[in-house]
Amino acid sequence: MSRAAPIAGLVLLGCLASAAFVREDVPAPAAAARAAEEPAIAGPSCVTRAAATKPLATDIGPKTVEFETSPFPYRGAIPGEDKPFIDVVKGDRHGHTSPRGSLHWEDENYSDRQTLLYLPKGFDLSRPALIIVFFHGNHVRLMRDVHARQQVPRQLAAARLNAVLVAPQFALDVADSSAGRFWEPGIFKQFLAEAARHLARLYCDPREQLKFDAMKVVLVAYSGGYDPAAYALDVGGANDRVFGVVLLDALYGETDKFDKWIGERGSAFFFSAYSESSGPENLVLQRSLADRHVELSPPNRLRLTERSVTFLATGPGVQHNDFMTQAWVRNPLTAVLSGIEGFRLPKRQPRGSAKP
Repeated sequence: MSRAAPIAGLVLLGCLASAAFVREDVPAPAAAARAAEEPAIAGPSCVTRAAATKPLATDIGPKTVEFETSPFPYRGAIPGEDKPFIDVVKGDRHGHTSPRGSLHWEDENYSDRQTLLYLPKGFDLSRPALIIVFFHGNHVRLMRDVHARQQVPRQLAAARLNAVLVAPQFALDVADSSAGRFWEPGIFKQFLAEAARHLARLYCDPREQLKFDAMKVVLVAYSGGYDPAAYALDVGGANDRVFGVVLLDALYGETDKFDKWIGERGSAFFFSAYSESSGPENLVLQRSLADRHVELSPPNRLRLTERSVTFLATGPGVQHNDFMTQAWVRNPLTAVLSGIEGFRLPKRQPRGSAKP
């Protein structure tokens, strides 16, 4: 198994309860770094939201929330390898030797339970909606990289898709693509169930949890996010909710799992954009699909419809480390999400215009 990728009232009570889930049990250095990175939470208070009408008048988040069901800590075995994930013990410290041979300590790199949540302005729970689950790559801290550098929340908002963002933290700021507990059967399904609870609390109405829990999911993986994405599809137990899979320069391994899922995908779509960096595995997958006579959709007009399978080669000159913001177009995530049909928010009316 390859795990190496390129380095790069009720309403008021509900929101008060959500604060209890933002705990700081991670080691002090990690907690202090995150506190320095995280901005003040945007969005109205619960009292304001209680009287507000849908859709959301302003963003809620991005915000990091501690999850009970998270990829790490993980004390199990590495799939396909006859050894435990934690393979080094020195005194009271536990460590993992990464595929590149580097030793990383559990308390520093494999103990962060945070997940980034974001509900964009205009999100309307009364309309069909999606949950975008984003799996990051190597050397990542959620607020520093997913939010500020790769601008994933902003790109979602710009797509005008009726969707919310859920982005779990995997290995913290090291070169490791390990999926952690997402290697375990059914854990991804449990993670989604917990995400629904936290999203409902951020939305300031815990009674809406069932709506979040019923939403279809689009998996988006960048770079080393391929490993958790592959295992979420293979053993995660939530494929009945998966509406589509998006790989952004992310096919570096576990190609057989994506191949299998495409064959069993039902009405879901598959999209993979790639530079020369992840080109070899993308070509392997395309050859396998061609052998099975799976029809591929042209990438020139990006429409991600039911059962569509699309590959987009960016050509030379595109840098892997910049792929999330500059690939075949600027802001490629916005371009991809804008191509998902059936969940588009209505166009904003110009100020002063009268409704028909």
